[in-house]
Amino acid sequence: MSDFGHELEFGVFLTPDAASLPQLFENAQLADVLGLDLVTLQDHPYQRRFGDTWTLLSVIAARTSSVRVSPNVASLPLRPPVVLAKAAATLDVVTGGRVDLALGAGAFWDAIVAAGGPRRTPKESVDALVEAVRLIRELWAGGTVRFEGEHYVAQGLKAGPVPAHDIPIWIGAYGPRMLRVTGELADGWVPSMGYADPDRLKEMNARVDEGAEAAGRAPEQVRRIYNISGRFGTGGGPLQGTPADWAEQLAGLTLEHGMSTYILATDDPDTIRRFAEEVAPAVRELVTAERGRPGGGRAPTPADAPTAGALTVRPTPDPGRRLSAELPWDEASRPTHAEPEGTTYTAAQQALPQHLVDIHDGLRAELEQVRDIVAQVRRGTRSVGDARSVINTMTMRQNNWTLGAYCESYCRIVTTHHSLEDHSVFPHLRRSERGLGPVLDRLQEEHEVIHEVLEGVDRALVALVGADDGAAALDDLQRQVDLLTDTLLSHLSYEERELIGPLARHGFG
Repeated sequence: MSDFGHELEFGVFLTPDAASLPQLFENAQLADVLGLDLVTLQDHPYQRRFGDTWTLLSVIAARTSSVRVSPNVASLPLRPPVVLAKAAATLDVVTGGRVDLALGAGAFWDAIVAAGGPRRTPKESVDALVEAVRLIRELWAGGTVRFEGEHYVAQGLKAGPVPAHDIPIWIGAYGPRMLRVTGELADGWVPSMGYADPDRLKEMNARVDEGAEAAGRAPEQVRRIYNISGRFGTGGGPLQGTPADWAEQLAGLTLEHGMSTYILATDDPDTIRRFAEEVAPAVRELVTAERGRPGGGRAPTPADAPTAGALTVRPTPDPGRRLSAELPWDEASRPTHAEPEGTTYTAAQQALPQHLVDIHDGLRAELEQVRDIVAQVRRGTRSVGDARSVINTMTMRQNNWTLGAYCESYCRIVTTHHSLEDHSVFPHLRRSERGLGPVLDRLQEEHEVIHEVLEGVDRALVALVGADDGAAALDDLQRQVDLLTDTLLSHLSYEERELIGPLARHGFG
């Protein structure tokens, strides 16, 4: 067993505690802003303290812009495959392809039975999972599904919607047969520390590989995901030391056992921040250095990290064109700061401002979708017909609310992004770099202006529903969206121009 060369990914495993939902959502948004790849939630529908996993994942997806979301793992005995496939595909369409699906064959059988689920033997639970994986994939392919299994049946079902991307299916597996089934069918294997500690990974990976090869697959077709837990500080054992200790241990697991996705179980914001800003970049550097070393084979060390160089991240230029008569601010009065000369940056430092650009690119792409939807409504292509009947009027009203829901979701994402900057990132940069204060003050002022523009979009959407003069209401909505386009694109370019260097030097805080 060795490194498969998979791209490294990092995520969090949050607790869906119904009594702490504000903290759950804040942690998910923090993971998104910090550039983590995944937000996952455990799925125990019989646990009275937990909210429903799919509902919470949907809220998290609406409040984030980049992270993928997944149950970790879905309790298959209480999640019928037909309903589970539709839920995952729908959320994938809504998010533009940000859903993964991890499945578990079942545990805590007394609780499952108490919730109305079946009690299955170990053999039955694996048999049911095999059927579920095959049925879910048939459902995602669309068309008419005819599936006859011992545990699941679909008789001439019209499947849909088709997901926005090929949703990967991971399997949580520990027993010999489940591990072989994972190699045979799954896109990923997801064990957890405590059930599969590092010293067991070699043996368990071998079972996965056996299953893959028996099915005519290459072992590297199965991504190895690892739910991890640990504590920063001092102490022996896995993940009990400094971020550098964590990085060396995780890099070793990648190079020796092929693990490539690390999902940290924590609800502590500071731990999430250190994992994202200190551990993840260091793991990437160590693994990249070892993969690039001729021969490979020795344990990685910090000395293997790539040398520093000039800052290569570039701000996205302002498009320059304006759709509105005037902006609510004077661009010429914006303060600037001077970048220090001769400063060099590691790959990990360069990744921090690149994440800001990536987040902004997501906002720019979403803005284009908002504009496209408004254009479709104006053309009438998003209404059912042209007849002036009550039914068509109701359809138009529903169409307007669909448009409104999309715009409001986008506005909430922008607001969340700006709030996190104002209350976390900006104070950190203000403390870290003298002379940056005027720029940060101006950026915060522009955030407030943009929030006013977003409220104008909301007001135009409300006015559109049931308006006596639909054409005039649509024109007003277009003006508000044009103003949002001008202000947001101008602001994002200015922010990138001024903050790429400081973020590379000081991080997000």
